[in-house]
Amino acid sequence: MHSSSQIIPVQYHLETRDGVLRLWSLGVVQMQKAFQHTASILLRELLRRCFGYKVDWRRLFLLMTVLAVSGIISQILVLSYLSHSWFLSHETDSSYRSLSSIIQSNKFIKEARRQQIQIILPNPFLLPKSSNKLVQSVSVEPDKVEAQPTNYSINGSVKDKKLADTTKITTSSPSDGFVPSYDQRRIRLLPPNEALVYAKKEVDHAPSVSEVPDLYAPLFRNISVFKRSYELMEAILKVYIYPDGTRPIFHKSSLKGIYASEGWFMKLMEENKQFLTKDPEKAHLFYLPYSARQMALKLYVPGSHDLKPLSIFLRDYVNKIAAKYPFWNRTHGSDHFLVACHDWGPYTVSGHKELHRNTIKALCNADVSERIFIAGRDVSLPETTIRAPKKPLRYLGGNRVSLRPILAFFAGNMHGRVRPTLLKYWGDHVDAEMKIYKRLPLRVARKMNYIQHMKSSKYCICPMGFEVNSPRIVEAIYYECVPVIIADNFVLPFSEVLDWSVFSVVVAEKDIPNLKDILLSIPMTKYLTMQNNVKMVQKHFLWNPRPIRYDLFHMILHSIWFNKLNQIQTSEI
Repeated sequence: MHSSSQIIPVQYHLETRDGVLRLWSLGVVQMQKAFQHTASILLRELLRRCFGYKVDWRRLFLLMTVLAVSGIISQILVLSYLSHSWFLSHETDSSYRSLSSIIQSNKFIKEARRQQIQIILPNPFLLPKSSNKLVQSVSVEPDKVEAQPTNYSINGSVKDKKLADTTKITTSSPSDGFVPSYDQRRIRLLPPNEALVYAKKEVDHAPSVSEVPDLYAPLFRNISVFKRSYELMEAILKVYIYPDGTRPIFHKSSLKGIYASEGWFMKLMEENKQFLTKDPEKAHLFYLPYSARQMALKLYVPGSHDLKPLSIFLRDYVNKIAAKYPFWNRTHGSDHFLVACHDWGPYTVSGHKELHRNTIKALCNADVSERIFIAGRDVSLPETTIRAPKKPLRYLGGNRVSLRPILAFFAGNMHGRVRPTLLKYWGDHVDAEMKIYKRLPLRVARKMNYIQHMKSSKYCICPMGFEVNSPRIVEAIYYECVPVIIADNFVLPFSEVLDWSVFSVVVAEKDIPNLKDILLSIPMTKYLTMQNNVKMVQKHFLWNPRPIRYDLFHMILHSIWFNKLNQIQTSEI
């Protein structure tokens, strides 16, 4: 409600205006009467002279001229009065509209107070070169407000109103409505190389923290370093995507199946507004938007066992952009990155020396023994099985510990060097507590399907197949089952920041005969901690149709950013 001091000035203005209008109207009426009286006198004088005396045409012409000019002036004054009246009337309407708007605003404030709207202050963002200043992004959030149904389509055409985990408003990205401070804008104006050097220095001297909102510290190798690095990524990083290349190999990838990670990252990266830039001169990183999965489908000749056509194709593409743009040759590809989840991803880069040696490669097949993946420079990409692209978070969650009677579970094809050994020692019902199958038998699946087995097991066995990576690692995390990873030479996803020892068990291939003893030797208290940690780390492995902080999209991008910072030599700082 408005106070009287807010309304009186408007009323006073309206009353003053009405008085002016009345005076103006009275003056015009009096002037019209005076002109009419003068005209009647002149007309009588004209008639008297015309009938009583000889006509003086010069005087007659002069009188008529005076009469005509007087009429014109009278009409001008009348029109001026009407125009001024309309303008003041229009001004009055605007004043009333403004007053109505103010009243509506105050009604909204009153209603907001009634609903107990509170101010939410997210985690303070530490400004560079200003340790004593904190800038906080502010968002207004009602208590227990239900979000409106979200219309979202994976392909951008079909609406889906039943996306998982989008029913309530929880947290918002700091980029939404976030106004950068002067210092942040100044940093963003730095040349890309200087900004990276600055970020490297900040990460190396990250202030120590023990707890961070929305993060669970025990999961991380160094929560202080991760927090600072992630903040700087959000504040600084800009990525340029080369527009070159035709579909389906470029700018399109599958969002379904075991190789979906490369497709989801490509889709969300190209849709992103926070990190993308259309000006390559402002970019800190350059993305090569190709799909190893689509390349294999389009270029590989079945049965040929020849991957050379794939590497030649990618080599020619890199040579093309190097000839067309100056950015590759500027750093020999060290600020470029690719994302490939297909098993053949590492082999597609072998045809180009700089692509092989310098580019940051996010690969599901993160095998250090093949000397293509370089730990500390390249990124281990989580392999995720997406069964329903419109509902990527379907079936998430698992049974509580008391409802997990199975000690260990695995079912799958017997390819590669590890799985036959696993089956040899623990298959064919050798041990009732160890459920190890080639494929899940139909008689077993009728009672409990594959996903239900994982939800009902304490440990989920994740052996390598033809390559070191396995989608079962992320599946186990989705179903809150502690993953048991058997793959020598495999660099675990996000191992530069995550401490896998607190939520998984890594078993050497040579120790498969002792697998059950290894699992039983883990105390129940430790298992309970590990299983809880699996629940806590789950958020970092989720594909959200609309990315949120610390989810899988952001974790992949952060690892690329983090490893790029690690390439900066101490001499540059």
